[in-house]
Amino acid sequence: MSKADPDKIREFLKTVEDPEFEIDVVNLGLIYDISVRGDTAFILMTLTSMGCPTAPLIEHKVIEAAKLVDGIEDVELEWTFDPPWNPEMITGEGREILESLGYL
Repeated sequence: MSKADPDKIREFLKTVEDPEFEIDVVNLGLIYDISVRGDTAFILMTLTSMGCPTAPLIEHKVIEAAKLVDGIEDVELEWTFDPPWNPEMITGEGREILESLGYL
């Protein structure tokens, strides 16, 4: 059994910013689910819009951040748009960050 858990991975994913909003993918509400089986992390996530031009960059950074967690050797990232992202998905911490940046 892996010593990595979804909460630890979620913390590492807070280092990955969405370039459009300058806020991390967790607090922006883009991470829908994280699970771990063996040494593989399974991440289900979305984007703020379909066809986002920064999707490959975000994907790369999410995978690399998850691999920094002890016990994670591989990452399977799945994109979904069900449900579609909306601003209600931003966490309280995310709203504070966006307010400090002048977005809200």
